[in-house]
Amino acid sequence: MTAALSPELADLAHAYRVSTSFTDWRGRTVEVAPETIRRVLAAMDVDTSDPVAALHAHWLEPWRRMLPPCVVATAGTARWVWMHVPHGAPAELTVRLETGGERRLEQVLHWVDPREVDGALVGEATFAIPADLPVGYHVLAGVSGEARVEVPLIVTPARLTLPERLGHRGWGLAAQLYSVRSKRSWGIGDLGDLTDLAVWAGGRLGADFVLVNPLHAQEPVAPLEPSPYLPSSRRFFAPIYLRIEAIPEYADLSESHRRVVGQLADQVHARLDGSDAIDRDTAWTVKLAALRIIARVPRTPGREVDFQTFRRRGGEALRQFATWSVLAEEHGNDARTWPAELRDPANPEVAAFAEAHADEIGFTEWLQWLLDEQLERAQGRAVDSGMALGTMHDLAVGVHPGGADAWRLADVYASGIAVGAPPDPYNQLGQNWNQPPWRPDRLAETGYAAFRDLLGAVLRHAGGVRVDHVIGLFRLWWVPERTDASEGAYVYYDHEAMVGILALEAQRAGAVVVGEDLGVVDPNARTYLASRGILGTSILWFESDGSGGPLPAERWREACLASVTTHDLPPTAGYLAGEHVRLRSALGLLPNPLEEELEADRHERERWLDELRMRGLLADDADEEATVIALHRYLTLTPARLLSVALPDLVGDRRIQNQPGTQDEYPNWRVPLSGPDGRPIPLEAVLTSARAARLAAAVR
Repeated sequence: MTAALSPELADLAHAYRVSTSFTDWRGRTVEVAPETIRRVLAAMDVDTSDPVAALHAHWLEPWRRMLPPCVVATAGTARWVWMHVPHGAPAELTVRLETGGERRLEQVLHWVDPREVDGALVGEATFAIPADLPVGYHVLAGVSGEARVEVPLIVTPARLTLPERLGHRGWGLAAQLYSVRSKRSWGIGDLGDLTDLAVWAGGRLGADFVLVNPLHAQEPVAPLEPSPYLPSSRRFFAPIYLRIEAIPEYADLSESHRRVVGQLADQVHARLDGSDAIDRDTAWTVKLAALRIIARVPRTPGREVDFQTFRRRGGEALRQFATWSVLAEEHGNDARTWPAELRDPANPEVAAFAEAHADEIGFTEWLQWLLDEQLERAQGRAVDSGMALGTMHDLAVGVHPGGADAWRLADVYASGIAVGAPPDPYNQLGQNWNQPPWRPDRLAETGYAAFRDLLGAVLRHAGGVRVDHVIGLFRLWWVPERTDASEGAYVYYDHEAMVGILALEAQRAGAVVVGEDLGVVDPNARTYLASRGILGTSILWFESDGSGGPLPAERWREACLASVTTHDLPPTAGYLAGEHVRLRSALGLLPNPLEEELEADRHERERWLDELRMRGLLADDADEEATVIALHRYLTLTPARLLSVALPDLVGDRRIQNQPGTQDEYPNWRVPLSGPDGRPIPLEAVLTSARAARLAAAVR
């Protein structure tokens, strides 16, 4: 029997916003084990051997500061901020605006009793941050006698408004880019394919966006992690998506070098074209060889200036990412297995390595520059084609624990902890996503710099971003190492700061934000996100009226991106055929006999098809394509601001991209875009598909 949690340890947990209980999927209250609480607190450097002393130190910590480490305010709303000075000493607080100029803040008549801290009496002055400050990243400067302290003041927009160019409603495509291969791509869909897909969707179909899977940076050498949701870095992009022939220096290759690159292209086309699996390792190995050849071509003076400007803008983050990449080529993709002296980027051994490998580090930075160029072109051509938004990127929940971000930002990530999810109806043992969480205290202490940098990079050449598991901005399920996923605890974040900064970065980019809020989500969180202008996600099959029946179109929420399916479900044709049930049966994931599960699934689908028939959208004798079209027409009856059509639905694909609950049993994230016959279909065929045009017309 698990020992009871002491009141002292419970108070300490609550002080650090660690939950001591949670409501499970059955509606029962579950108490978190004391050992879990201790390990979660230890990951935040809290000594739990004496909870009373630790709690006392925690409450004293703000009194040892002149100002909070970071202050986040909302435009249009005044708030107070404390300032601690020796009791009786003068206090002065000024805001230095991001755009220039200063404003002195008024002190508020609000008495707070002084407190003895480390043998000295400390007083608290209170100042008002006015409601009319402009949004942006400002500086709070506190002065008391000779003491001076500066901290970030972030003023976020009260609400992110949709771009005017979007009009009343927008629609677009959702695609797993790696699966969308053309005759010109090297075994994997690339940014050239994204550009062509966007131009076609915008110019021919009237679409407003193309939502793609996370394009975050992967490992620098094979084997590559197939899941785009377990990247090495979320701040940087994956060079596997580069279109070789679109690199300007490619045109300046010598005849002999062009011949070698051509041979590499022939090699990858012969091996991968038409293959029924995405082979990232082969595609990247061959592509990397070509990139190393092109990198030796001298750049024009103008392009050299542009490259050096990019390096300066990337700063320390880019340099450290590139250093990690070169270290990984020599010591492996998981920094946790490197020699001890190389596991900390601040160590002198790392600096010595970087100096000795400057050329290789420059090559990695060059790859990121090329990605920046090709992402810019994809977005520019998308907008020029008539799209209101253009490219919409997907932001993964976290990163690989041995990857570049976890290495270079180790002080911001919690060690010995993985992010996951508690048990639910589909994963009754819970989930462990093998990703370290950000520490909420360190985010605040660093002024949310890593979060701001990440969002700025993702939105730099985009008209929108989808935030996977957006509830992670409110709370995350922390699972201590070497424990079951069910033995975790929720850790809460400052969601007003996180959501506010997300809205601020999106406002600056003129972009929309879609939060993936499926599954068990506190309704209050959905309400808060909507109040800040963050759209939710609605999947037709999951929209229920509360009694198990379909939610009528008129009752769907407006502030959402609505679609029929998602990448964790089969394309609609496959779903209608019960392919997901048969697959789960073959993989041993069904709790009941196959026929029983198929019948239950058929019953659920028929409820929706009856709803379509009642609305006059579906004939009794409709075939598969007509049913797929009718389901998408139903979306147009809802008030949803954005509609999304999965690219596989446009061409009649049936196979799921990712089967939850599996790792190696199914080729997750390796399934190429295919036609109704299950054979891979090239992008060129998609762009001339009459079936695709018919479905697009139904939602346009």
